[in-house]
Amino acid sequence: MPLLPAVEQETGPDPDASIIWLHGLGADGNDFAPIVPELKLPKSLAIRFIFPHAPSIPVTVNGGFVMPAWYDILEMEIDRKVDMVQLMKSAAEIDSFIDRELERNISGKRIIIAGFSQGGAVAYQVALSRKVQLGGLLAMSTYFATADSIELSEENKTLPIKIQHGIHDPVVPESLGQKATTRLVKLGYSVNYQSYPMEHAVCPQQIADISRWIKDILG
Repeated sequence: MPLLPAVEQETGPDPDASIIWLHGLGADGNDFAPIVPELKLPKSLAIRFIFPHAPSIPVTVNGGFVMPAWYDILEMEIDRKVDMVQLMKSAAEIDSFIDRELERNISGKRIIIAGFSQGGAVAYQVALSRKVQLGGLLAMSTYFATADSIELSEENKTLPIKIQHGIHDPVVPESLGQKATTRLVKLGYSVNYQSYPMEHAVCPQQIADISRWIKDILG
């Protein structure tokens, strides 16, 4: 299937690593594109950042208003009832981006999947079920929507996972980030959990922490 439209940025010629970064509800790929220079990564790291645009669909909790969304939000308690059909369709779309990076001769071990809010729920599904070893999973202000249905891949049982959440988040409560962490640790994953004094957002300290994590994995 054709790839979703996306914003791409390369931090150097001939990238040998890729980061596929998924935005939240109502945003698009441009939302996180400005974070690339803020990461202040060394010039020696040539990374292709890919920021896909979610399709526009009606969103139930917003009165059926059509907006960019990886899946429908059916209830205000977002983890109670999940639009699995559309979420899995979006996960397949992101899998296609991974396929293309592999075709571009990027090693799976040098592909990181990142996602914020809704995008993070899709990122969990993609990274933990992919049957090619990946480089890492970054889950920001999100929840493990497919925890009870996902088919976990053996290839990514040792995947580096960083979960970040705002302690004052009114949209996705921090308890859901903690719940995902507890679930993954019980399943044997190594998880680095960080919280910040913020709401449903990204803060400077978090960006600095992400930068260090990326350098640890790809540097």
